[in-house]
Amino acid sequence: MNLLFTPGQIGQLNLPNRLVRSATAESLADSSGRPMPQLQTFYRKLTQGGVGLIITGHFYVHPSGKAHPEMTGVYSDELVPSLAELADAVHQEGGLVVPQINHGGMQCDPEVTPETLAPSDIEADFLRQPARAMTPDEIVDMIQAYAQAARRVQEAGFDGVQIHGAHGYLISQFLSPYVNRRTDKWGGDLAGRMRFLREVCRAVREQVGPDYPVLIKLGMEDGVEGGLSLEEGAQVVAALQDMGLDGVELSSGVQMSSIRANPDAPYFRPLAQKARPVTELPIILVGGFRSREEIETTLASGEADFISLCRPLICEPDLPNRMRLGLQERARCISCGRCWPKGRGEGILCKGIKERREAAGA
Repeated sequence: MNLLFTPGQIGQLNLPNRLVRSATAESLADSSGRPMPQLQTFYRKLTQGGVGLIITGHFYVHPSGKAHPEMTGVYSDELVPSLAELADAVHQEGGLVVPQINHGGMQCDPEVTPETLAPSDIEADFLRQPARAMTPDEIVDMIQAYAQAARRVQEAGFDGVQIHGAHGYLISQFLSPYVNRRTDKWGGDLAGRMRFLREVCRAVREQVGPDYPVLIKLGMEDGVEGGLSLEEGAQVVAALQDMGLDGVELSSGVQMSSIRANPDAPYFRPLAQKARPVTELPIILVGGFRSREEIETTLASGEADFISLCRPLICEPDLPNRMRLGLQERARCISCGRCWPKGRGEGILCKGIKERREAAGA
């Protein structure tokens, strides 16, 4: 098996290998959503490390969708110049970068977004505050917010755009019968619950044209009682190509339960096994990949065309190069889940590496 470092294609994107950096919220932006210089440095290291494609941490498309402090924004034309510098930093290293665009919906942190929105009124244990139902006019406005965000991404010189449709954020909420209990055209059966996603894709394509790469990260199931089932999720996957999308990254979970603390094997392969028979789109698979053997076996099965990594690349940005050169067969990441920042301006960082550095300097 030697598929990992063969070229691959997603729409008009020609990737040098099959490793993708999965979107990971870096928390390296100022209060306006403008990326800090540290984010350029972070992406340069990932590109130098040999990853085939960087998908950025999620960028919020509208002020009402800012999910957490220090989240990068793409909601205003004033942000385009600083976003262009981010794209240039990757391109100067010879890499490819695709921003993920998102609206936090019911999962926005009240510290930065005091009023949270959702398809329907909802209150749940995993939410920090209740969310109110969006009006029809707000739904239309938010569709355009995604479209204008994609236009800004293209104008900033990025290589494509990924729409976030997973992890209980706004598009995922519309797909979910657990959250979306509307009785108008935006809810009801699966066709109604898919309408928001379909309209977002249509509006994005109108802005970026037919050839610009548009990907999606899709939550195929909610993992909660009364939520989106895997069977319905497969029906959504089957419809994506007709929505004008070029590739799909698979995930699941309507809340942070989608992150597994200690994976001992790739845990989303069953999603790919359901998705592969119903779509010809390139499939990007995330979730618990730690060894080259696991990656090669999954690629050889045909269930996925690309493998995306999150925490292993926080721990070791140069992991792709080390695997390519035969210096390492397995990521050092132990999936402890301690990479998320505790203080402002810190950004994501492997705490194990940080602790070793502090000990060495003590």
